[in-house]
Amino acid sequence: MPTTVCPECSEDVYVDAESEQGDIVTCEECGSDLEVVGLDPLEVDLYEENDDLDDNLDDDERF
Repeated sequence: MPTTVCPECSEDVYVDAESEQGDIVTCEECGSDLEVVGLDPLEVDLYEENDDLDDNLDDDERF
């Protein structure tokens, strides 16, 4: 099973060999959700769920 390093705790993260870019995996050590951002080499980054709609609105338009 391929491994990479968790950007949060620096422990090994095991990623299923069938994973694709954009998949979400969880670090077993610290529990962080990680997004697969690269496959060759295998790379993950902290997954941040964001609502694109809110990001595109001005403060006046949010209410």
